[in-house]
Amino acid sequence: MKNPQTITLALTGASGMPYGIRLLERLLVEGKQVYLLYSQVAQVVAQQEMNLALPSRAKETEAFFNRLYNIPDGQLRVFGREEWFAPVASGSNPADAMVVCPCTMGTLAAIAAGLNQKLIERAADVMLKENRQLILVPREMPFSAIHLENMLKLVRSGAVILPANPGFYHHPQTVQDMIDFVVARILDHLGISHTLIARWGSEN
Repeated sequence: MKNPQTITLALTGASGMPYGIRLLERLLVEGKQVYLLYSQVAQVVAQQEMNLALPSRAKETEAFFNRLYNIPDGQLRVFGREEWFAPVASGSNPADAMVVCPCTMGTLAAIAAGLNQKLIERAADVMLKENRQLILVPREMPFSAIHLENMLKLVRSGAVILPANPGFYHHPQTVQDMIDFVVARILDHLGISHTLIARWGSEN
């Protein structure tokens, strides 16, 4: 679905948390309904990479981001890791699209295997079985044969693998420019308009 209105965003424990947080910001600024999920290790990585303390309680996280981005109550909904009554856990009420950013190889492998032991995995499984858009943003190097086989399996199942590999043709001047390149490509695949980077071939 292009220009989805409801998007599940999952943050896992891979390096690259600035990509996920910047994507969250842009989705909320664009007025999208966001369902946010994050793992315990994602909390550790957010603290390490961004000095960002993600609360353990969902309501505290909602309040934090509501204040940070000045958004109305209800636009962002945060769900706990085993909150199985969350809408993302059922094919009867799925989001329009889902992005896992950053995506660990463990999470990617679990999704490829069809495991549903955690809410993030279940939400991704729902996307695949309901033919909804699923974008996975791994930040790993190098890839092993197992990584590549899992990614190929997911692509054949309908997922999009979008590695966090920034380009340089737009002459990035800052780390933020490099982050925005990757986030821009995610937004492109979601069909959400943006002005984060100049388009290839444009004069800007």
